[in-house]
Amino acid sequence: QPAPVPAPAEKPARKERRSRSSRSVAEARLGGSFANRARGEQVAAGWPAWLSAVAGEAIDGWTPRRADSFEKIDKIGQGTYSNVYKARDTVSGKIVALKKVRFDNLEPESVRFMAREILILRRLDHPSVIKIDGLVTSRMSCSLYLVFEYMEHDLAGLVASPDIKFTEPQVKCYMNQLLSGLEHCHDRGVLHRDIKGSNLLLDNNGMLKIADFGLASFFDPSRKQPMTSRVVTLWYRPPELLLGATDYGVGVDLWSAGCILAELLAGRPIMPGRTETKLFRLQTNQSSEQVEQLHKIFKLCGSPTEEYWKKSKLPHATIFKPQQPYKRRITDTFKDFPQSALRLIETLLAIDPADRLTASSALRSDVEQLHKIFKLCGSPTEEYWKKSKLPHSIEEPSCPTRYDHRCNLVLYH
Repeated sequence: QPAPVPAPAEKPARKERRSRSSRSVAEARLGGSFANRARGEQVAAGWPAWLSAVAGEAIDGWTPRRADSFEKIDKIGQGTYSNVYKARDTVSGKIVALKKVRFDNLEPESVRFMAREILILRRLDHPSVIKIDGLVTSRMSCSLYLVFEYMEHDLAGLVASPDIKFTEPQVKCYMNQLLSGLEHCHDRGVLHRDIKGSNLLLDNNGMLKIADFGLASFFDPSRKQPMTSRVVTLWYRPPELLLGATDYGVGVDLWSAGCILAELLAGRPIMPGRTETKLFRLQTNQSSEQVEQLHKIFKLCGSPTEEYWKKSKLPHATIFKPQQPYKRRITDTFKDFPQSALRLIETLLAIDPADRLTASSALRSDVEQLHKIFKLCGSPTEEYWKKSKLPHSIEEPSCPTRYDHRCNLVLYH
């Protein structure tokens, strides 16, 4: 008699696959029920359903403030998608800034864009980064207000004022705060991507805060994820973005910080160009404004080396390469700047982002330069430090810097 035919081996496998599939469906349903319950709780707490459905993570754990708990005092700013008001919190009496976000027919993409800004702001917690204090909306509302601490000035307005000329200690103080804020952002995995004077706010005590994280993005240096090159206001945009880079890091913010440092000392933007049109910014990868800006950079900072062009894989490298190389002219152009500032500008405005300092190393640059001098020439005596009346005098070379809040004096302790 022929041997009995064994049962097909694939049947248990099909059962196992069905079991796994059933578990996946059950888990998905369970996860969906949790998400639905969370959305239901948010709506019950007063959040509009459209916001909870798209941006639930951004508002998680918060309760919306009521519009009638704020009294608008004045309109103080306007952007492409938002208006900013000075207002009074009628509960606490505190003066705040209200940023009203406008949505185009409640498009989910616009809501997600705003949600990312809120998530980023909630991740950050630093004296030199603007703090979000809450959100104003209601279940029936189609708008959203972001509540921020109020700051009296922005750096662009102060630089443009003919009556204001910053002293060297003030510039050092502002840059210390800017770099400290950027260091915190970068440590928390956030790129600002739009550092410029109008996004650096100051109060009457000289406290500086980085604001407007609308173009900011989360980033992870260990994971190469492509990002858009169409960020950073044109006058402060680094060359790699103008050349179409999509793999970049903290260097984009440090380039902008270098532009700010030079601007504070010069009393004007150092590479002003034409204003980039919204159409070009949203729909194209290159424009005449970008070409013009890149050549402004090359004229001041020098054009990249032949080696740079050869190894460059940037999309627009061959298009934008100048016919004749430019020499670097930063030292000649800003010869009246303090030497310590000039050294920092030279490094921050390096054409190759790999040659730029990080925010952490930029904060230490002056101290490290002093250490080199002490190592070569010896440090001053104890008697020298005791009787010294120099504004930058320190007790010992290893001490960190401290800046007073009024930015009138730079102190070391």
